[in-house]
Amino acid sequence: MPTIAVVTLSLTDFELGYDGIRFVGFDNYIELLGDRTFLISLGNTLTYTLIVTPLSVLIGLGAALLIEAEVRGRALFRTIYFLPVVSLLVAMATVWQYLLHPTIGPVNALLRFIGIAGPNWLGGSDTVLLSLALIGVWQAVGFNMVLFLAGLTAIPRELYAAAEVDRAATAWDRFWLVTWPMLGPTTLFVVTISVINAVKVFETVSTLTQGGPNRASEVLLWTIYQEGFVYLRVGYASAMTVVFLAILMALMMLQYRALDRRVHYT
Repeated sequence: MPTIAVVTLSLTDFELGYDGIRFVGFDNYIELLGDRTFLISLGNTLTYTLIVTPLSVLIGLGAALLIEAEVRGRALFRTIYFLPVVSLLVAMATVWQYLLHPTIGPVNALLRFIGIAGPNWLGGSDTVLLSLALIGVWQAVGFNMVLFLAGLTAIPRELYAAAEVDRAATAWDRFWLVTWPMLGPTTLFVVTISVINAVKVFETVSTLTQGGPNRASEVLLWTIYQEGFVYLRVGYASAMTVVFLAILMALMMLQYRALDRRVHYT
């Protein structure tokens, strides 16, 4: 199995292009504890995940509710929101580079129009991770919206009628009494998928920033790629991969412990 192969390689000093392989035990993992690049990429990945996951889930839910309530133009809005999901992010990189360009980009042009000096979004250490996170939200909202639409469709209409009888007169009351509890399984699934996709961020970093500037956008998968395919340290990259998988599993377990007990299954 690939997982067993990765774990095995993580205990060696294997390097691509070099003869011989030596068992080093946990030396690679010990080295990770003092690897500044790895620690930076770990922190950046967690920060990125904490921004992208809640925003993409909330906006995806909001878009689904709006589309479900709007009868006219529903198919059009579904298509518009879902376009980022089917678009190649590498192809969209040129568009994002233009939009966020510090001098000719429309974003900074709009900020200048209202009297605000826009930053160098992708070239500044203070703004690059936030910029990538907003692109990640843009990419994830459409997929989350489709999942929430499926969950909304599965809610029995009779429950809304019963809620109105119980004096849930406003849409807000019906949302909290019916929609939100019945969306529990869907929400748990959406949050799980959103966390996994956020932790696995790679394409935007590889295409737009390559971990810069000053490692401000260095994330775990980019660091693993650099160690394994640029510096050819496969054993060390395998140790990073094992840690990455362990972190992902820990996040999933914490998430299920926090959310699963609040989910109402039908």
